[in-house]
Amino acid sequence: MALLSAMKGKLISVIGDEDTCVGFLLGGVGEINKNRHPNFMVVDKNTAVSEIEDCFKRFIKRDDIDIILINQNYAELIRHVIDSHTAPTPAVLEIPSKDHPYDASKDSILRRAKGMFNPEDMIANRG
Repeated sequence: MALLSAMKGKLISVIGDEDTCVGFLLGGVGEINKNRHPNFMVVDKNTAVSEIEDCFKRFIKRDDIDIILINQNYAELIRHVIDSHTAPTPAVLEIPSKDHPYDASKDSILRRAKGMFNPEDMIANRG
């Protein structure tokens, strides 16, 4: 998926703890646009929830971002904003952090996707 986004000239953005952001930056995800705005935000214990929310809203408005990766523990802090984002792009993916494992039951995007499919239809179509 990253390759497809790269071919179209679109970016992956990251909102996460230092370890998460550094890992993705080392993988080549980091960019600064023509307005000198980065496509990542490092969140620490001193970061206000309003800063995370504002950053997420900025990333959603940017037309050069196709995917937003956010540590699930920070997604929980701005759940109301994430839930109000219904456009297909940028896609929002909640990811684990070093200190907080992924919990599928908290992922509102996954819950929404599961609601689109009836498991019985999937089983019936396999036959």
